[in-house]
Amino acid sequence: MMSLLGALSRHGSPVNLKQLATETRLHPSTAHRILSVMVGSRLVDRIEPGTYRLGIRLLELGSLVKSRISVRQEALPHMQSLQLELGETINLSVRHDDEVVYVERTSGNNSMMRVVQIIGARAPLHITAVGKIFLAEDGPEKCAEYARRTGLPRYTDNTLTDADALAKELEKVRRQGYASDNEEAEKGVSCIGAGIYNDEGRLVAGLSVSAPSDRLNKAWATQVRQTAEKISRAIGHPTR
Repeated sequence: MMSLLGALSRHGSPVNLKQLATETRLHPSTAHRILSVMVGSRLVDRIEPGTYRLGIRLLELGSLVKSRISVRQEALPHMQSLQLELGETINLSVRHDDEVVYVERTSGNNSMMRVVQIIGARAPLHITAVGKIFLAEDGPEKCAEYARRTGLPRYTDNTLTDADALAKELEKVRRQGYASDNEEAEKGVSCIGAGIYNDEGRLVAGLSVSAPSDRLNKAWATQVRQTAEKISRAIGHPTR
């Protein structure tokens, strides 16, 4: 059954029994028997005798699965694994207007860092790694609008308060696929973040690691990106 579903999914138009049997290496009578059961369950539609396509029931089931997917729920085990690997605080955040909102966090019991990214806390987009991911996704025009709208308030000496400097930083983010916060939100604390994408390819959340600046390793960007990609796949984003 799964072989037949896979074969049907590779075609944009109805496929005849002979071709399906060939692609799945099933005997035509076996393929016909399985397809008949699938037609009865609406997993497959019979367009005309001997010709088939994926059925509407799959769309119904897909919509049901999608509605039950929680980014936070899917992300948490991956966040816990990354926290054990890096030994630092891992954050999950989403965007709300011109801010990021922290919705989940994992950290070790022996962490000596004062963590400001508590669940429910908010921060302007331009001072956080994940916020920069969202701004980079918006594109240059919307980023310029954000700069004019907010005035890019300063939080530390390292905060990017110049629109041109922010634009250059966001171009770098687009090229490398991750973003950094170099003590721009809080003095002494740095961060690396990457985006999480849903089944439609839309940026829906961000994953980040926070640590005292003297402990943050720039090489962690690879693990953060890879973990963000795992979470993206878990919520339906196609594998690259």
